[in-house]
Amino acid sequence: VAWTPALLVLLSHRTGRDGPGQGSPFLQLLPRLPVSVSAGSLSQPALTQPASLSASPGASARLSCTLSGGYSGGAYAMCWYQQKAGSPPRYLLRVKSDSHKNQGSGVPSRFSGSKDASTNAGLLLISGLQPEDEADYYCAVWRDKRKFDRNVRKQRVAR
Repeated sequence: VAWTPALLVLLSHRTGRDGPGQGSPFLQLLPRLPVSVSAGSLSQPALTQPASLSASPGASARLSCTLSGGYSGGAYAMCWYQQKAGSPPRYLLRVKSDSHKNQGSGVPSRFSGSKDASTNAGLLLISGLQPEDEADYYCAVWRDKRKFDRNVRKQRVAR
């Protein structure tokens, strides 16, 4: 996956031992990078995702990501990525509809995704949480392979 001109805004939310404040979230806003936008687009898609989530091993985690900016969630595929400290992002899955889903190679079935087009929300469900699931999780929207109007958000899952 090429992140270069396609990355619009990345919000990094971390808590506790991962950053300043020892328990209080902090926000790092990176500058907007150049993007190619198709003619006629009035605004870029924007994603809203909770900053972090804490859960115990064996429990389930439900991560949400909401699309806004005048775009219909039905026209987009919602993608999810996992990034562990010191490693590149790993593609988990893509959901365009209940009948159009793609699971990444080697990604366990306990990672599942869904999308609610009526609320423009994408969901990532991780069942049977394991200690190695502690990571940053990114959601991204993709309209099609020819466009660069993509956006990315990140959520921290910690024990």
